Amino acid sequence: MSAILTSFPSRTLNRSLGASIQQTIVCAIDDVLAWVPDPKQLSAAQRRGIIARYTAVLEGNFVYWMTGAYLSVKSEPARLIILDNLREEVRDSHPEMLRKFAIAAGAAPTDSDSLAVRRELRNVRLFVGRLSGARIVLMMGFFEGFIQKFMSFLAELAVEQGSFELEYTDVHGVCDVGHTQELFHALASEMEINPSEVETDLFEGVDILRTLIQSILLGPGPSAN
Repeated sequence: MSAILTSFPSRTLNRSLGASIQQTIVCAIDDVLAWVPDPKQLSAAQRRGIIARYTAVLEGNFVYWMTGAYLSVKSEPARLIILDNLREEVRDSHPEMLRKFAIAAGAAPTDSDSLAVRRELRNVRLFVGRLSGARIVLMMGFFEGFIQKFMSFLAELAVEQGSFELEYTDVHGVCDVGHTQELFHALASEMEINPSEVETDLFEGVDILRTLIQSILLGPGPSAN
């Protein structure tokens, strides 16, 4: 994905580059959504597996990823945007909201569900641990945008499983629209004071996270542990 940067030699995140980055993220989200199957064509076990793997990833890791973004950025506007996102996540106990959603759908994660995504999740954790501000913010902007569009599918899975505990999907289907745009503002602010990141593979975290999402949707590949 980093090829989009080659035609922008400027060391500042100008308006044209910012628009190109956002368009690339929109295309990346659409590509991932193309992997999403029809819930009615899935077996109960397949539906349960997707919800369980999603929960195994998000419940204990989203706050960690966003905290990594907070620790890595140098721009004060970016810090404030990320801190507001973290405050909402903790104040409204989104992990507990997700846990209730999974239990009601009969999809509380098991050890097998966690192992199915372990390798890909480890790669995201290690990437976040490098504390590369702009790249983590871009990864999180991609993820927030993906989640917002993914929620209707996740809700349909739960309903097909006989659940009507949809607070998690209802909340995230709305709030993540604003979060996505805020994170792009954070990215612009961060790159204004740290323009050298333009010369790196800015989309590295997005690519790693796409692989993790694929494992959530499709289940474990060979040698998953």
